[in-house]
Amino acid sequence: MALPTLEMDGKRLVLLTEEAFAELMEKAGVLPPLPPADKRGAREALPFADAAIARKLISRRIKSGLTQKELAKRAGVRLETICRLEAGKHAPTRETMARIEVVLTKAGV
Repeated sequence: MALPTLEMDGKRLVLLTEEAFAELMEKAGVLPPLPPADKRGAREALPFADAAIARKLISRRIKSGLTQKELAKRAGVRLETICRLEAGKHAPTRETMARIEVVLTKAGV
């Protein structure tokens, strides 16, 4: 399979779709996996929602260039809260998500 490449600053870069990149990040353990689909393609709603929130949060945080610690500090939440959210093991409150949203929006993502 040939992937499109480009050269920048003397380095050869491989171009991936966002979907392919997300798949690689999941395989690498960076993104929590989505729950498996049943025979009809349906997934359990709450585990899916937790994983989807986690994946979006991780992607936006990485795009913003913030560490988990920096995001927690700027949002006024505990580092453990960010870690649990990104692991997909914690359902965020509206207040927590609002605080995180303000930080990520200010960061331009």
